[in-house]
Amino acid sequence: MKLTILGSGASTPKINNYTTSQILKIKNNYFLIDCGEGIQMQLRKLKINFSKISCIFISHLHGDHYFGLIGLISTFRLLGRVSDLNIYAPKGLQELINLHLKLSQSWLNYRIIFHALTSKSQKIIIDNSDLSVKTIPLNHRIYTNGFLFEEKFNERNIKKSKIKEYNFKIEDLKKLKKGQDVYLDDGTKIKNSAVVKNLKKSKKYAFCSDTAYNTNIIQLISSIECLYHESTFLESHSDLAKKTMHSTASEAAKIASAANVGKLILGHFSNRYKNQENFLKEAKIYFKNVFLANEGTIFDI
Repeated sequence: MKLTILGSGASTPKINNYTTSQILKIKNNYFLIDCGEGIQMQLRKLKINFSKISCIFISHLHGDHYFGLIGLISTFRLLGRVSDLNIYAPKGLQELINLHLKLSQSWLNYRIIFHALTSKSQKIIIDNSDLSVKTIPLNHRIYTNGFLFEEKFNERNIKKSKIKEYNFKIEDLKKLKKGQDVYLDDGTKIKNSAVVKNLKKSKKYAFCSDTAYNTNIIQLISSIECLYHESTFLESHSDLAKKTMHSTASEAAKIASAANVGKLILGHFSNRYKNQENFLKEAKIYFKNVFLANEGTIFDI
């Protein structure tokens, strides 16, 4: 699982600070999380292939989280996209996109499949053998979700020395990979655990977009490998955080500590601050393993 930061600013883009956008790679899946302005320039700058993006997740319908989407949708067509594009977003986004396409008399060569999110409780929105994605209900001025991504490891690897030792047939190998025991021609039972390597532990990444300090999410992200949590303000502007229903760096760190996560990434920084190192300083009082979501940074999870 690999996370690439495309943008980490709040409200409006700056020359070197784009609004919220990330690319998460899980196995061969490329997911775009939020889609702020300037997203296409960042994708090109970081040499990320547009065509590999199969799903887009939009946390909420404030402009700094989706204003780059209609341009990206248009460019997909110009680049010859034909594969389906799945978009998971709050109800209303489909109407916005369709109206734009209608009034601009635009068309697409591919199908957009909108998955409207409306539930205020956690929901599973993707679940297959490779991964799962769940919503994380957040507390913001409008309906907002975070997303919990889990990379699964279901493929069992058989020890090469055991394959040679027991001369397994193809049928035996298939059973072993499914977790079953097998029997040799002489009736000897070979236990799966004796010849198969331990499965890798699944990995989890949580994206928590705009939200007021919200302890309800702690149980939903408990012990995950990596947490991105918005930290719009420093403690000197905690009154603004409460008023606008955002979080401070300290509050993000308190959530990370209580949830016992492995790593915390801070982002969605207000443009009023010139030195983002202060976000690290305040967060590290409560949680040590913390990083900034600087543009172009790649995190291995």
